[in-house]
Amino acid sequence: MENINYMIDGVLGVAVLILFIMQFSNKKESYTPGASFTTGEEISGVLPIAYVNMDSLLMNYNYYKDLNEVLMSKEENYRAVIGQRSNILRNEAADFQRKIDNNAFLTRERAEQEHERLMKKQEELQNLETQYSNELMNEQQKLISQLRDSLVVQMNLYNKTKGYQVIFSNSMGDNIIIADQVYDITQEVVDHLNRNYSPSK
Repeated sequence: MENINYMIDGVLGVAVLILFIMQFSNKKESYTPGASFTTGEEISGVLPIAYVNMDSLLMNYNYYKDLNEVLMSKEENYRAVIGQRSNILRNEAADFQRKIDNNAFLTRERAEQEHERLMKKQEELQNLETQYSNELMNEQQKLISQLRDSLVVQMNLYNKTKGYQVIFSNSMGDNIIIADQVYDITQEVVDHLNRNYSPSK
């Protein structure tokens, strides 16, 4: 019984090998990037795929630079406001401590009122920091969404004349460990994106 199974496996193996040889010996066409590709064609040159190095793309994409500048500007403004209010509170706290040390308050109640006022200001400042942090996070998510939409639209437009079947995104070498340079279309895509980007938009 085992001999029959071995024979069947052997016949099937030979059949697959013959089909493989027939499939790839009859077609000698090669593929160049950007050419149309039909499933089943032999690929003796370059596959109809490409990848984009996202780190390099974002570093050179003018739209991303502008979005990042908007975000950084808001963050700097928020930090300036928080810094200013923190300094005022720090000075008031130091003044309060000096008055405590010098018994400058007329009554204990007055000192407690001042202490409560400072604690309330500190709580308000912490709430403001949280609010600003949440606003920045929401703004960042919004800008990321805008960037993604822009990339999808522009990549579809770019690929209309290129005919790639798949375009990979590679970030810090995480998605593609090794690939021939012929598949790297990063600079070409960056040029396309910047050509089609107008800051007025």
